[in-house]
Amino acid sequence: MQARIGTAATQAGRRPEAVRLVAVTKYVDAATTRLLVDAGCRDLGEARPQQLWDKAAELAELGIRWHLIGHLQRNKVRRTLPLVHLLHSGDSLRLLEELDAERAAQPAPLPVLLEVNVSGDAAKHGFAVDDVPPLVESLAKLAHLDVRGLMCMAGLEGDAAEARREFAALRELRDRLRREWSGRYTLDELSMGMSGDFEAAIAEGSTMVRVGSALFEGLDELRS
Repeated sequence: MQARIGTAATQAGRRPEAVRLVAVTKYVDAATTRLLVDAGCRDLGEARPQQLWDKAAELAELGIRWHLIGHLQRNKVRRTLPLVHLLHSGDSLRLLEELDAERAAQPAPLPVLLEVNVSGDAAKHGFAVDDVPPLVESLAKLAHLDVRGLMCMAGLEGDAAEARREFAALRELRDRLRREWSGRYTLDELSMGMSGDFEAAIAEGSTMVRVGSALFEGLDELRS
């Protein structure tokens, strides 16, 4: 997988090390997750808080950097935050405010990405593209959050070309925000691309790809 990521980055004129693999473990058990860590992957992503809690407890000695990539309900914030290295799914102002309030007791702000619904799919979480630029004044009040960048998922119904257009739209939004929010946030991170489209995402500037099923195609060999 790292070879495929590196090839995609090189073809896009980027350095392979500029793209981080976040291995998504939501469909595998703790024993299989341990194999990934043994293979050198320490950035792991979970979509459901309960699964993150369970695996973080079972694998606590491994030094895993946990990424929450799915929707977080506000009543699960308190238990989840101490475990999270980066929260990708900052998908509403109410959630961001809850995260900020909970993080206030900690010395360091919470690294978080703003989730943007670039496809406009009503079933997806996230801010509408046009709703993100005006957020800057509200975000300025959330002193316990460190907004690192943006995250998106391509639409389920689109083809590869449409996915790439959506990734380009997120990058263009990030570039616009960098100009408009200059001096407030660097927005270095773009979390976009999954097993079926991460190469297109890398071509459009992704700095983190969230890959799950493609990692486990050789699972039998990994177990042996």
